[in-house]
Amino acid sequence: MAIDFVIRNARLPGMIEPTDITFEAGRIAAIAPQFVCDAPHYDAGGKLACGGLIETHIHLDKAGIISRCNLCTGTLAEAVSETSRAKAAFSEEDVYARAAAVVEKAVLNGTTRLRTFVEIDPRAGFRSFEAIKHLKADYTSLIDIEICAFAQEGLTNDPGTEAMLEQALRTGADLVGGCPYTDPEPAEHIRRIFDLAMRHDVAVDFHLDFDLDPSGSNLPTVIAETVARRYQGRVSVGHVTKLSALPPEELETIGRRLAEAGIALTVLPSTDLFLTGRNSTHLIPRGVTPAHRLAALGVVTTISTNNVLNPFTPFGDVSLMRMANLYANIAQIGTADGLDGVFAMTTTQAATLLGTEGYGIAIGNAADVVLFDASSAADAVAIIAPAVTGWKNGRQSFLRPRPRLFVREG
Repeated sequence: MAIDFVIRNARLPGMIEPTDITFEAGRIAAIAPQFVCDAPHYDAGGKLACGGLIETHIHLDKAGIISRCNLCTGTLAEAVSETSRAKAAFSEEDVYARAAAVVEKAVLNGTTRLRTFVEIDPRAGFRSFEAIKHLKADYTSLIDIEICAFAQEGLTNDPGTEAMLEQALRTGADLVGGCPYTDPEPAEHIRRIFDLAMRHDVAVDFHLDFDLDPSGSNLPTVIAETVARRYQGRVSVGHVTKLSALPPEELETIGRRLAEAGIALTVLPSTDLFLTGRNSTHLIPRGVTPAHRLAALGVVTTISTNNVLNPFTPFGDVSLMRMANLYANIAQIGTADGLDGVFAMTTTQAATLLGTEGYGIAIGNAADVVLFDASSAADAVAIIAPAVTGWKNGRQSFLRPRPRLFVREG
């Protein structure tokens, strides 16, 4: 065995004792304590190792535009309209620069894969799409990027968008996404997005039910279309904040239907908190779907960042660990087992949602490893553990030395 590199004394999720992880030709060759070889090594010092964090739902194209927008009401409608106005002036160079800044921060925070939605319509044109395609190619040595061609402002009400999505799917988009709550005909919107997906044999990801009124949900339509088209395991939905307004017995019923239909769900804690509950004057609802309760029913659930520094979320540092901690606070999860489950929503569960094969630290998988300054998965979520260093396909991708204190003596 021609070992190229060894990470020594790393802790894997669920393991108490540290172990060594060896690399050979960009893949994991062995996992064993005190592995004997003379290859170059890095001493993890007992830090937590994983396959990296995964963003299942982020918008690179419209990140960093808050200074170009007017924020008055803080509502979803305002965020959509202000972003629509701003994106008409986007250039490829502008989108690339803003998106690259976010991607670099994501890598430094331990993210190794992400799915980004890219708005494609007559206002955005293909400028954002072309920029993100170039970004995907340029950063491939650091992170895997998946592009979702996305109809943010509707479909039946936006002539030209459907044909543009079709073209994007022919020229580099990895999947298609819809937003039925911005369309006057949401059911038709859902059907057309599924039609596009089936013609190009790609997955589907919907922004769905983004309010706190439990009535009028479009989720049953998505479930019905998924089952009728035999698309189980290839459909995901984001936000779905209506579910946070359901009593436990109704949540369990819809959760079992989601699990049976193989539909995965992503919560976006920062955005969902910021935009929902605006009509409440006191006892303001959290508005975040209890993903951990759905996970207990067998639903694939994930946590993601969504937006960074724009009208949908006017803050953010692309730290998915911070987002996991925020979710744990909102959901009032404090046990080690519960926090382990939250960590899984940013790692193994997220890999399942994206259909990622060969994710994680296992023999034969790509040598994608990130070390966090924590002793366990639960500890990492609880303390918002910083990423220390990482490797992509066996090559070191970043390094963030631990801060040092200089204590004055005397």
